[in-house]
Amino acid sequence: MKRNPRFDILFEPVQIGPVTSKNRFYQVPHCTGMGYNMPKTLAAMREVKAEGGWGVVCTEYCSIHPTSDDTPYPHATLWDDEDVRAQALMVDKVHHHGALAGVQLWYGGCGMSNLLTREIPLDVASLPSDLRIDPVQSQTMDKKDIRQLRRWQVDAARRALRAGFDIVYVYATHGYLLSHFLSRDWNQRCDEYGGSLKNRIRLVREMIEDTKAAVGHRCAVAVRFSADGSGSGNGIIDNEEQRDMLEMLADLPDLWDINISDYSKEMGSSRFVKEAALDDYVAFVKKITDKPIVGVGRFTSPDTMVRQIKSGLLDLVGAARPSIADPFLPQKIKAGHFDDIRECIGCNICYSHNTRGAPIRCTQNPTMGEEWRRGWHPEKIPRSQSDDTILVVGAGPAGLEAARALGQRGYQVTLAEATTQLGGRVAAECELPGLSEWRRVIEHRILQIKRMPNVNVYLDSRLTAEDILNYDFDRVVLATGSYWRRDGIARWHTSAVKSFDSDRVLTPDDIIAGVEVTEPVVIFDDEHYYMGAVLAEKLHRAGREVSLVTPAGRAAEWSKNTEEQEQVQGQLLKLGVTILTGKAVSGFDGESAELICIYTGEILRQPASSIVTVTARQPNDELYRQLVSDPDALSISGIKSIDRIGDCRAPGIIAAAVFSGHRLAREMDAPDPGAVPFRRERVTI
Repeated sequence: MKRNPRFDILFEPVQIGPVTSKNRFYQVPHCTGMGYNMPKTLAAMREVKAEGGWGVVCTEYCSIHPTSDDTPYPHATLWDDEDVRAQALMVDKVHHHGALAGVQLWYGGCGMSNLLTREIPLDVASLPSDLRIDPVQSQTMDKKDIRQLRRWQVDAARRALRAGFDIVYVYATHGYLLSHFLSRDWNQRCDEYGGSLKNRIRLVREMIEDTKAAVGHRCAVAVRFSADGSGSGNGIIDNEEQRDMLEMLADLPDLWDINISDYSKEMGSSRFVKEAALDDYVAFVKKITDKPIVGVGRFTSPDTMVRQIKSGLLDLVGAARPSIADPFLPQKIKAGHFDDIRECIGCNICYSHNTRGAPIRCTQNPTMGEEWRRGWHPEKIPRSQSDDTILVVGAGPAGLEAARALGQRGYQVTLAEATTQLGGRVAAECELPGLSEWRRVIEHRILQIKRMPNVNVYLDSRLTAEDILNYDFDRVVLATGSYWRRDGIARWHTSAVKSFDSDRVLTPDDIIAGVEVTEPVVIFDDEHYYMGAVLAEKLHRAGREVSLVTPAGRAAEWSKNTEEQEQVQGQLLKLGVTILTGKAVSGFDGESAELICIYTGEILRQPASSIVTVTARQPNDELYRQLVSDPDALSISGIKSIDRIGDCRAPGIIAAAVFSGHRLAREMDAPDPGAVPFRRERVTI
């Protein structure tokens, strides 16, 4: 398909100081969960993005000195020559595909506990962390400390130059050190670095000037800067002082990377933040400076990207999550293959892994993070080594991905779905409040499968073990999903709650299916991710009186990892949902729920006519057990293998189901990978 000329503007080169980006696609700095410990893994991941057409590919936050250590969260470092060599791995691979490489030099300030280095963090004052709760405070920076900081920035910039980077950052947002110097709330100093606006921007000005003096002859100098003056990202656009700051610094850097300071707004989940949500925040910047501007907004629509440029908001289309979901997004737009784009669904599973110290993963892109250690590529997959025919039973996220990837490999695939709709749990859950964009997981795969003549899809085809044995398939893949338990078993209860055998004890499956719910309703959430909260919202909006009971300390506790917990709890409270934390539902008599305090054992009662148990899920694996129970029948039928994937094997998040289906397809007829099915990076001894 030929590209429409209206998208040509996205492929114009952009001059950034002494360097030129080949197009307007800019992968902004983003966390990876890999950091300095996994340089090969990191380099391979960034290389795939450069191969996919991104004009600029940047690192994550990169510490300039051991007093800025974010352990246990993985981050990059440029402390010494060893780091130069490690960073050069990424730079060389990015350059190989004609992209520029950027490095986000970073000093954390009081937000860093320095758990690895045991150094004292430095900041504008002696302050506790505003980023996490640790019994640590920073040292107030004196003039000597400020001179040291400037020298550390210059030293790191020179190392970046030696590593081959094209763009070097001064990082002045997101609650780190320089943003504290800029803030009238944080900065209470009485010297030339505090008080007036001119004084508060002094250190940022000096850092920009120092960096340009050190590397500006070869590298562009970028400033990452917040557009929201309130610093809270609370939807109140109060950026008058930010405008004044930017005017005073406007011509100093070669590039402005504009964002807002609150991650939950800047990179908020799609439940709360939609595409291009930051436009109103950044609209003033282009009026102040003629330097190129990059910004983000979880851009997945090529039309929205063009609008950002033509409206004068941005010069470069910034992306983190969309580049993770589809590293080849620019190439697909360039070729006019819009339907092949794996659009980011905004679930923030990528970020949730980094927040727990693990390499990022992606619901849409199961190859993310596997480029080096498994040798996976998002657009390439080995051809099949046999002419085996394959039956995939179940068309949820795991089954769809398995069928798609097996079809891409060239196998003859039959996909049988018991119901009249493809998509499994995703097709159901995307109808819940705020989850509509999750539909992209199944839409992308359905579209790809429809184009494959070697993949046949059958709806309304519930198969028995006898059916499968009588068909002529070489291999069978079961993706039959799971169902929610009604008996209360999960984390708190390890045995069934006897009184939960009532017909007024319901599960999420019942609510999604439209079963009538009498009020008041108590939702017992011992899953701790999204389901309890979205059901509470759904039932409340349907006019029910709702209480959410959880043993955790907050509603949807796990969603702190996806940077949405505060929004979830805030929304429920605004709606009028009662939230009872630190408690478990231990009984139900038809009129009230018996609650037990998990700390004291105290028994309380909460009015309830219905209970909804959001607890554990049970694998729907009966078909699998029937088949494997009779090896002789399998042998007679000629079936070589029976595999389970997705929730049928072990219930988990949607990303795990997609990965499970993809891995099955990759490893079909492949040699046994052994006990450790991937490569590991090791410290040199």
